[in-house]
Amino acid sequence: MRAGLVLGEVWNGLRRNMSVVISVILVTFVSLTFVGAAIIMQLQIQQMKTFWYDRAQVAIYLCTDYDQSATCSGADAGEEEISAVENALQSDTLRPYIDDFFFVDHDQAYAEFTKQFEGNPILDITRPEQLNQTFWVKLEDPSRSDIITETFSGIPGVQSVSDQRSLLDRIFLFLGVASYTAIAIAGLMLVAAMLLISTTIRLSAYSRRREIGIMRLVGASNRFIQTPFILEGIIAALVGAVLAGAASVGIVRFFVQGFLAREVPFTSYITVEQSLLVPPVLVLVGVVLSAIAAKIAITRYLRV
Repeated sequence: MRAGLVLGEVWNGLRRNMSVVISVILVTFVSLTFVGAAIIMQLQIQQMKTFWYDRAQVAIYLCTDYDQSATCSGADAGEEEISAVENALQSDTLRPYIDDFFFVDHDQAYAEFTKQFEGNPILDITRPEQLNQTFWVKLEDPSRSDIITETFSGIPGVQSVSDQRSLLDRIFLFLGVASYTAIAIAGLMLVAAMLLISTTIRLSAYSRRREIGIMRLVGASNRFIQTPFILEGIIAALVGAVLAGAASVGIVRFFVQGFLAREVPFTSYITVEQSLLVPPVLVLVGVVLSAIAAKIAITRYLRV
């Protein structure tokens, strides 16, 4: 197969259908950008899980004078009940599972509360004794929080036991749904891109129907006839995929690292180096899908 002749045919096809080729590039760019955004979101979710799960703590909330649960009965946790919880945390049974713990009394809880809600009218109606005294427990293995929950739930002086991981799971569930939504939209856009590639190939083949007829008369193989059209689809999709890969890296560089990491620095974000894994995936997806769409389109056209 003569490469020069094939490339010449590819160039003629791209030139004759330039407006449609640009449409293919744009649709491929948009669809693969959605795919890239979904991959970036999954990478970010995993990054945040690693960061926060390692820091997740278990909170043992003690009773206040305002609690009416079975273990509280409207009485603030006394010194004996606080000491009982502390001794249990220091016991040989729980010590292997606990990395560290600390106690926050009413005044310390109120000081933290005023920092979080500075300027909020709720401060005017909140008193220190209304806030729970709390033992914050950091575990060696955060996934073993059920041990702390089972040990302290229902004992006198303890209002409730809360695992921060359960709150984080809800946040990550929401983020996961958002990333899957992006994947679903990207899937629809990829279908549109494949249909557009197929249409482009058919238009290109129709505009060169005379040349195709001559090739058939002189005995050219189907492979020789099909190759230029398949390459046209691949080239158009490749350009769109490269643009989508650049856009994905740009999102991480300018939005994630350039804005979020500076303005919202309380968590860990993916780096530009990690985002460099996305462009090769997008290029592979774009090339494979375009090749399949172009192959199907030109094969059906030649059978007509």
